[in-house]
Amino acid sequence: MRILIADDHPLFRAALRQAVEVSFKDARIQEADSLASLEKLGDDQVPFDLILLDLHMPGTHGFSGLIYLRELYRRVPLVVISANEELEVIQRALQFGADGFIPKSASVEAMTQAVLKVMEGERWVPEKARRPLPPDLPDFAAMRERITSLTPQQFRVMGMLMEGLQNKVIAYQLDVSEATVKAHMTAIFRKLGVRNRTQAVLALKDLAIEPPGLA
Repeated sequence: MRILIADDHPLFRAALRQAVEVSFKDARIQEADSLASLEKLGDDQVPFDLILLDLHMPGTHGFSGLIYLRELYRRVPLVVISANEELEVIQRALQFGADGFIPKSASVEAMTQAVLKVMEGERWVPEKARRPLPPDLPDFAAMRERITSLTPQQFRVMGMLMEGLQNKVIAYQLDVSEATVKAHMTAIFRKLGVRNRTQAVLALKDLAIEPPGLA
């Protein structure tokens, strides 16, 4: 088996690696700590049998990284690992395509059991989330489709837009011209169904999550 652990905290990646190695002794484990490293794996078409994803990593913002990987690896079991354990966050992660949700507060033993359940084809979430989704929960299918229509470079630009960076800063960080960034912005606005940066940020607000400890 080949398993991807995507988390920007080395100590927690080590804990996840321990849980995975208990469950799958012969697993080949690949680690990523940012959107850039995830994209490199995607460009290299590295196959995976399981993905363990943190919602907060450099280059990803809330659920955008989940949507990105869900589209890239459509048939691969994907489990969100997060320190944000709010019920709404868990429910939205499932809506955006996660096959499970493991709180970072869980013990290594609990993580191990969760990984095994998911690999057996079951959905695993904390006890408090083991109930049907409320019927009035917003439908994010349209937003998911819009995000997955973005090219990889447009996805990068969108992430920087969500950070509030200006075009000239984005151009510098991506090593492209400001005109190229403006062209990407125009395409992003069209695909999101908005007209400007302010409307784009408002449209994307449902993807954002307050980092744990800052709420």
